Amino acid sequence: MFSKLTKIVICCILILLGVTTLSLQAQTMGPSLDVPKLSLGNTAWMIVATALVMLMTIPGLAFFYGGLVRRKNILNILMQCFILIAAITIEWMIFGYSNAFGSSEGWTKGIIGGFKWAFLNGIKVTDLSPYYVSMPNDRIPHLLFVLYQCMFAVITPALIIGAFAERIKFSGFLLFSLLWAVLVYNPVAHWIWSADGWLYKMGVLDFAGGIVVHINAGIAALVMAIMLGKRRYYENIPTPPHNVPFVVLGTGLLWFGWFGFNAGSGLAADGLAANAFLVTHVAAATASLTWAIIDWLINKKPTTVGICTGAIAGLAAITPAAGFVDFKGALIISIISAVICYYMVGIVKIKLKYDDSLDAFGVHGVGGFVGSIMVGVLATPNVQSAYSGILQGNSHQLWVQILAVSVIAVFSAVLTFVLFKIVDKTIGIRVVDDDESIGLDLSQHNEIAYTEAE
Repeated sequence: MFSKLTKIVICCILILLGVTTLSLQAQTMGPSLDVPKLSLGNTAWMIVATALVMLMTIPGLAFFYGGLVRRKNILNILMQCFILIAAITIEWMIFGYSNAFGSSEGWTKGIIGGFKWAFLNGIKVTDLSPYYVSMPNDRIPHLLFVLYQCMFAVITPALIIGAFAERIKFSGFLLFSLLWAVLVYNPVAHWIWSADGWLYKMGVLDFAGGIVVHINAGIAALVMAIMLGKRRYYENIPTPPHNVPFVVLGTGLLWFGWFGFNAGSGLAADGLAANAFLVTHVAAATASLTWAIIDWLINKKPTTVGICTGAIAGLAAITPAAGFVDFKGALIISIISAVICYYMVGIVKIKLKYDDSLDAFGVHGVGGFVGSIMVGVLATPNVQSAYSGILQGNSHQLWVQILAVSVIAVFSAVLTFVLFKIVDKTIGIRVVDDDESIGLDLSQHNEIAYTEAE
């Protein structure tokens, strides 16, 4: 017979063996890719990131563009940015999200997402996002992903405002923007960001919207500027901004909001987000400094508007690359973008004599081109092990990037041209000369921004 002490020792040994066995089984099995769960940390970060991206449109872009126009048109700029928040949000929730990120069958598969999630049908509060980047087990709510992507859908047509500022009818602007969001933005987002998208399946890299947002909007901006024609009395000389402090305020808000734009695109609070956060800040700082130095050398004085413009150029350029390049890559991309965008704004636009009022194409579009192409050169497995560029021996990625930017540029240009013609033939799109002369604040909204002191 065993003594009581012996029985106790045997029981302890058996318990320890059981615990050890369970622990080893758990380690062997590891985390199951088939059972994703809600991550509170990721969810908290993405709620903040979503709010930051909204901040980019109003008040960020609104003040940046608003400060650059003449004082008689600032309310029109603010109103255009504001109404897009309202109108595009409703379009996105009704069917835009489903078109962009849903799935379809038949000949439309890979081209458009269909209407499975129209009116957010079938998306429950408890559902997890079907999309993730680096953390397949730790997801955010599906509804949060819907809202985060909504903010991208809002700001993309808002960027185009800079091309036709001070001369477009408000009704024509609103109809064009809604049609463009439905027929241009949603398909492009599906092609590149949806798991069903044909360009996504080819391996196109666009971390946060260099192609979907900046090239797409930039090309549309160029077409709109050419189709609308120049502002009255515009002689290829930049119109003096009416409020440079507003430009600085808007730039600061855009820079701040861009952290949600880029660092949030990894959909998780992890090292990838930290890298995107870092390279975004570095790109803005480097490009703004580069622009100021160029300004200093060429014009003998560094300008406040110039350094702000440089920051935006760097931010646009790093957007597609933020999840694929490191600090060194960010330096290279931002310096190149500042030089090329300065050349486009200060020389090419003047020589070609098109009136891109606030340089939506010259900064956002060209910056997006630079960053999207340079991803194919500078992508490094040190950031995400699955991705590399031509410097790492992967020439295929560069050609895929070139194909994608070319396709989107042509698609955006053709559809923008068609939509311009449709709107112009139906309700009209350019204001009459008298309305442009008195200013769009008064002619389109019956308001004035500034009253004379009594």
